[in-house]
Amino acid sequence: KRDNPGVIAPPPLIYAGALAAGLLANRRYRIPFLPRPLARILGWPLVVCGLVVGLLGFREMRRAETNLDPSKPATTVVTEGPFRFARNPLYLGMTMIYGGISALANALTAALLLPIVLHVMRRGVIEREERYLERKFGDVYLQYKAKAPRWI
Repeated sequence: KRDNPGVIAPPPLIYAGALAAGLLANRRYRIPFLPRPLARILGWPLVVCGLVVGLLGFREMRRAETNLDPSKPATTVVTEGPFRFARNPLYLGMTMIYGGISALANALTAALLLPIVLHVMRRGVIEREERYLERKFGDVYLQYKAKAPRWI
């Protein structure tokens, strides 16, 4: 058996690919969905908060000396920092950044692709990672899973 979750693609690629497609489609078929002031009021905080959450999660994984790359083996269950509040703070951060950029660009097509991205992430990445972590770490992961929600 391989010692990784076998995700369908690197998560940043899933988010970036969909966001790029949505932004490109928005250039061709401009359909604004927010008033300009609201786009800024929503967009910037989402981007900044997403960066903070993602960087804190990244830092905590580095501190725990486990792999960030899902194609490599996990070495421990990270439960500190933002992982106390959500099992997937890196994905939460990427989702917030995606939403913020979609709002700032006022790109309806990008925003409409986000639910598809979240479905792909859940089925092709998160559920696979959870099964892998359950197999590898057993009760340690199951206890953590019972305490921290998948998102928030």
